[in-house]
Amino acid sequence: MVNGNLAHQFVVSPESKVTIDEMPVKWCTISLSEMVKRGKRLEASFYDVEAKQAHKIIVEGKYPITMLGGEKGLTTSYTGARFKRIWVEKSEYPIYQPSTIMDIKPTPDGYISAITDTNIDALRVSKGQILMTCSGTIGKVSLVSNTLDGLIFSHDLLRINCKNVNDVGYVYAFLKSKIGNKILLTNSYGAVITHIEPEHLATVPIPNAPDVLKQKIGNLILRSYTLRDESNDLINTAIKMLMDELQLPKIDDMVVNYFKKDASVQTFNVKLSDMEYRLDASYHVPVVDAIIDHLKRHAAEVTIVGDKRISKSVILPGRFKRVYVDERYGRVFFGGKQLLELDPTNTKYLSVSQHDKRMKEELELKENTILITRSGTIGKTAVVPKHWVNWVASEDILRIVPANEDIAGYLYIFLLSEYGAKLIERYAYGSVISHIDDAHIRQIPVPILKNHDIQEKINSLALEANKKRYEAYRLEQKALEVLDKEVIYAK
Repeated sequence: MVNGNLAHQFVVSPESKVTIDEMPVKWCTISLSEMVKRGKRLEASFYDVEAKQAHKIIVEGKYPITMLGGEKGLTTSYTGARFKRIWVEKSEYPIYQPSTIMDIKPTPDGYISAITDTNIDALRVSKGQILMTCSGTIGKVSLVSNTLDGLIFSHDLLRINCKNVNDVGYVYAFLKSKIGNKILLTNSYGAVITHIEPEHLATVPIPNAPDVLKQKIGNLILRSYTLRDESNDLINTAIKMLMDELQLPKIDDMVVNYFKKDASVQTFNVKLSDMEYRLDASYHVPVVDAIIDHLKRHAAEVTIVGDKRISKSVILPGRFKRVYVDERYGRVFFGGKQLLELDPTNTKYLSVSQHDKRMKEELELKENTILITRSGTIGKTAVVPKHWVNWVASEDILRIVPANEDIAGYLYIFLLSEYGAKLIERYAYGSVISHIDDAHIRQIPVPILKNHDIQEKINSLALEANKKRYEAYRLEQKALEVLDKEVIYAK
């Protein structure tokens, strides 16, 4: 029973605050015939609004369209044959996972035996190919330059060859663009594709721009990848200088003091005074002790990351419930999986209104800060380039703020080396998912070189490599901007 007219209680007064949703509703219309063709599916998730708009933009654009693949398309593509891998501890055949194509300096997932029943050389990628992840997280794109040339990748990776070599950079840029990637991941009806096969590229439209525009875009992309190669060369040079100065052998050749050298398993003893309240064997691995002893013999001094001469602070952000929003309302947010990528964007955006204070105090990044993954895969290391400044990284990534620019590059090189990685990994704890924290990072040993000129040179090489990576990012963004303005949205 209702007493009186309560309608007046729901009238919104002029002073009332109106909350605007940061994720506005996206909508589109679907014709009945289109719904029937799509198997009479009524779920909204089956029809991607943005994909339908992207198709329309390309088809109604300034330039005529051609197809990405197919007999008359711009490319041919293939994947490798499936095979059973025979893993070994070490071999001449390091193999890389498809997910690592986005890493600026990828590392192998493991090694396969020469007797693996497949054509191993057919799995190698070659310079000028475009690589694309085609299962799992699909549609990630990379270009084979000097860094990847000749490497062995899993069969489950799409290798794309352009029929005209001058189209390579242009096709890559289109697949990296928001419009191109959106079309790639859906079909003409807007239905999401869950696995990409070579024949799928024959249904992807691409503007057939004039050669002069293709060349303009392509040159920017190729120059971007040249800079990435140059940055990797500088990093490799810096690591070699570090090894030579400290007279470090290959880590497998490090002399380790095992308790019983001819035992079928590694055995060693630990003094009670060296336990440091850690009973897990992984903390006391002899190779770590061997590395530290070697550093003490060949360095002027061995200090720790927490030394004020080395770092201002080590930051472990607190955990929090994340609020993700549309790009317009948030800041670029990425996690440990994207840490080694040049451009870890197009992932997620963290709400500014909900997390602004936390982002400013703990999460946003500063140039030359060293980042280390702290859970899951421990010890992935990167240094913040200029274009990451004020972006936001996950709380699962530890931050080392170097004491100054004169030590930042050197510290990064040491922690990036296989010796630094071993020193990081020793602190891992947890039976299922490994973790480290800021207290562990502060205790990592760091050698100060006897030759200060060499240390300064290593530092400058690392910082120069970081600048090249920023320039590489800037050139790729310029190429995507030209593609948008002069091709996709051209009038």
